[in-house]
Formats: sequence, structure tokens, C-alpha cells
Amino acid sequence: MKRLIVGMVLALAASLPAWAQKTVTFAYQDMMNPFRWVQQTGEIEKATGYKINWRQFGGGGDVIRAMASGDVQLGEAGSSPIATAISQGLDVELFWILEDIAAAEALVARNGSGVNTVADLKGKKVATPFVSTSHFHLMYALELAGLKAADAQIVNMRPPEIAAAWGRGDLDAAFVWDPALATVKKNGKVLVTSGELCKKGKCTFDGLIVSRKFAAENKDFMVALVKAIAKADADYRANANAWISNKDKVAAVAKWSGGKPEDVADAMALYGFPSAQDQASAKWLGGGANGGAAKALTETAKFLKDQGRIQQLAADYSKSVNPEFVQKAMK
Repeated sequence: MKRLIVGMVLALAASLPAWAQKTVTFAYQDMMNPFRWVQQTGEIEKATGYKINWRQFGGGGDVIRAMASGDVQLGEAGSSPIATAISQGLDVELFWILEDIAAAEALVARNGSGVNTVADLKGKKVATPFVSTSHFHLMYALELAGLKAADAQIVNMRPPEIAAAWGRGDLDAAFVWDPALATVKKNGKVLVTSGELCKKGKCTFDGLIVSRKFAAENKDFMVALVKAIAKADADYRANANAWISNKDKVAAVAKWSGGKPEDVADAMALYGFPSAQDQASAKWLGGGANGGAAKALTETAKFLKDQGRIQQLAADYSKSVNPEFVQKAMK
């Protein structure tokens, strides 16, 4: 009887398609987005038969290190850590723009500081977390206003430190993200957002990256993954109020991000979730070296090199941007 049972199990396993028995580890972070609902429902697992080990990480740098070790095949990271990974030779591909940072990061001037435009920051004290997407965009905002970094007193502070210093009146302005952004907005004026700076030529984003080897060997899984995320994003874009009114969806976002349900609506409203059509176009993943994502990674890498965080630039960042799975998902 035991031999019969073993034989039946082996026969069943042999009859299953290869992908039905595969396992993948996916590194995610604490961003609030429609993808969290996909994680909650198990939609990807149901569509592909893969087992997904979801592992939460505290930052993009941690995700990159885990992928470099081989322990993780897919992960979420910001454009700065992704640019760093590509510059250092990590064999990964950017295949989805999880979030256009849009209004989720902004430059805010404190009320009473005398700062009404970016040009007014000359000689003023401005805080931002160094080598972050906010730091990158602060430098770009100053450049557009005709100022050099040395024209302002730029200080390196983590978001909680910015919130505390703001409360003491120690700062004239800050470029940061939530929850510190919400704090400084209470007594400040938004001068420019990351979304506005993106439209002027230099974008920041949170993206999904994958080991090039895994992607090549698991194309059906990759297409199913993109389809699921694209559908969730489309549902949110079509009617954000209805989406946020769904308690189960809000609870899922809060659960997977580690946040509070009452913060979900406002946090998600700050981000942009590009459509599959926009993702595949030159606006983001398409267009080769002229594509939005490739140009953003190139400019970010130049910034990181100037800051001493990387030693050299990659020859071509567009080679690490892959629109293939979005294109196939749209068919």
C-alpha cells in the first residue's frame, strides 16, 4: 500500500507542469499601493501555481543586498537603489513601475521663513535625507532655479529628525516624504513636488526588479504577475473612492505595509500608478535609452557618483529596463 501511495504521488507530480512546482521569493517594502491587495488575495499564486515567499524589507538597499546574495528573485526598490544595483553590475531588470513618486515627496517651505519660491532658498537652511530620491530632486529643483548646492545650507537629516527640527523652527525648508512630509505641510507651503520635477525631465519612482536569469526562465510567471498588478492599478485609477471604500482592500494595504487603515487613502492618493500602456511606452519602460525609466536611472546614477556612493557608471542603463512582460501582458 505504501509503495502504491508513493507511486501515485510521484505520478501526480510528474503530470503537473513544471511551473506548478516552483517557488520564488519576493522582497517587498512598506509602500501603500494596489499591489498589496494582489498579495492578500493570492491571485498570482492561483494563476501560476507558484509558491511565493513574501519577505518584507526595511529599505531598497536591503532588497538589493538580498537579491545580490541570490536569496531573493524579485523585489521592490526605489530608483536610487536600482540605479546603484545596476551601476555595481547586479544582473537585474526593471520590469514594472510600481509607483510614480509624484506628490509623495515634496519640497516644503516653512511658514514665516520668507521662502516663497525655490530661488528664495539662497542662504536658507534646507534639510533632506542625503542620497535619497528627495535629495536627488532637491538638487534638480535648485538647478532649475539657477542655484548651486552651495547657495543653500543643505543639511542631512532622516525624516524623523526633519519633523523634530521643523517643530523647533530650526529649518527654512525640507524635501522629504510621509509621514514627515505631512508634518511639515501643517506649517508650510509646498514649493514643488517630485511629480512636477519629473515632468521637467528627471523622474523618481519605486519599481519592481527581477533577476535576469529568473525572468528568462519564468516568462509565463512574469507575464501573469504583471497582469495581476496592472489590473489592480487599473481598478484603483478607475475609481479610487470606491477602491478606498472597500474595507477589505484598505485592511490588506495596511496589513502588508505595516501601516494604519486610516492612513491608506491619503498615502495612496499622493502616488501615481502608471497604466500598462504608459509603462510600455517611452514614457517609462519603452523607448530604449530615450525611455523615461532609463533616463531617470542614468541621471540618478550620475547624482550617486557625484555623492560618492558609486564609483562608476554603467555603460547603458536601458539594457536593464525590460518592457517585454508589460507588452505581453497587454495582448
